[in-house]
Amino acid sequence: MAERLRGKPVADAMKEDLLKRVEQLKAKGLTPKIGIIRVGANPDDLFYEGGIKKTSDGVGMAYEIFEHPEDIGQEELEKAVRAVGADSAIHGILMFAPLPKHLDEKKIRSLIPVEKDVDCMTLGSAGKVFADDVTGFPPCTPTACMEMLRFYDVPLKGKRVTVVGRSMVVGKPMAMLLLREHATVTICHSRTVDLAKVCAEADILVAAVGRPRMIGRDYVRAGQIVFDVGINADPDNPGKYCGDVDYDAVEPVVEKITPVPGGVGSVTTIMLCKHTVMACEMQQE
Repeated sequence: MAERLRGKPVADAMKEDLLKRVEQLKAKGLTPKIGIIRVGANPDDLFYEGGIKKTSDGVGMAYEIFEHPEDIGQEELEKAVRAVGADSAIHGILMFAPLPKHLDEKKIRSLIPVEKDVDCMTLGSAGKVFADDVTGFPPCTPTACMEMLRFYDVPLKGKRVTVVGRSMVVGKPMAMLLLREHATVTICHSRTVDLAKVCAEADILVAAVGRPRMIGRDYVRAGQIVFDVGINADPDNPGKYCGDVDYDAVEPVVEKITPVPGGVGSVTTIMLCKHTVMACEMQQE
């Protein structure tokens, strides 16, 4: 039976650290604050927003919701995003995406100041991540993975890590963060030849492809550590979620594995808060 790498102990340890850092900032008259920009009322966005509010309250941070109707015009939203970016009381900005199709999302994303871009929504932030500039904030999900790897003392130097998925949200920045820790990284995708074989050769496997239970028994081997980043609607259990890994098939084989739910996803929200606290600290330097 594999060791389950749960997210809650990681999030709890991060919360303790953030409580101290927020108190130190408040002693200087500063309260870290995140601005959340939401267009429409997508249920998934509302669920995540609720988690951000709860976590922010738990560490003593402030937040403000900037809600806009789904039919908002381009110019009006651009003006609103600029105003949030210019507000010196707001240290981090999250904008829910994708935006409605009538909006130029690329243009609107670009209006978020890089120093406040706490979930890597702009090309400027992505450029910093890929240039190894630690003043840029990577997306929260791959950063949550790295936090878990550190917490559970998983060695990365010289290890073979395979990342399945090449999105800018997880796969590509995940590879960059792993390279910072001197791992040897392979990025795979739907057109990778002998994908199962490539995955099974890795010491650490990160599944971030967005397909329910795609990673099965033939993708893994004994001694591996598996990080499942996927959060998918479970096709076999309506109303529930599952990962990209077939947990029941893989767990008896590998050494360590993250569950879904209860794994990486449970660290992502507090990572957003950590980035906001870091942004507040850096903006005062």
